[in-house]
Amino acid sequence: MGYLQPTDYENYGLPESTTDDWITVASAMINSYCRRASLNPTEYTERLRLTANSQTVRLTYLPLLAVSPATTPLVTISARYARPRRGELLDPALEQLAWVFGLPGQWTTLDPTTVDFMADTGELIFPSNLLGIAYNEVAVTYTAGLAVIGADVLTACALVVKNAQNTPGLNVKTSKMDTLEMSYFSNDLMDARVQSLLRPYVANRLG
Repeated sequence: MGYLQPTDYENYGLPESTTDDWITVASAMINSYCRRASLNPTEYTERLRLTANSQTVRLTYLPLLAVSPATTPLVTISARYARPRRGELLDPALEQLAWVFGLPGQWTTLDPTTVDFMADTGELIFPSNLLGIAYNEVAVTYTAGLAVIGADVLTACALVVKNAQNTPGLNVKTSKMDTLEMSYFSNDLMDARVQSLLRPYVANRLG
């Protein structure tokens, strides 16, 4: 589904003759540039390691979004004290205690409401477990995206379409825009203005 609706075309400088194919391709290019499935609310799952002396991780997709009736964007969370990597073992006595109680390697389900989060930055802050040993690996399922697609994304979508329509190589007679290999024109279509508008929504990792 494209980000711009026909009723938006005139407001964003597109001619009424613009077909849905242009919007569909432009929206797909935006998703590809942002390295995510969609800017609409989408559920993601990530498995992350916490660094030594830190109970914080940063999720990849932003902004975090609580989908009604939920009060938190965090759907499910599991954490464990995995075997420390080289240089992460700060207290051998605590590690031996953990091994005695069988803690290492065992996943514990956490109540998502007990984990603090920052919606704009994607940071999560985890509590320590009952032995006082910090978790060092977590698996998080969460929701991220925009409850309402804002003017910045709509403008970016319109600009991509305008850039495509103004590119000589794309001004061809065709009934299906999605049959064109749009990636060849990505440098021209996803120009600096478009990239600036989409910067807040680009995935934090994955390249």
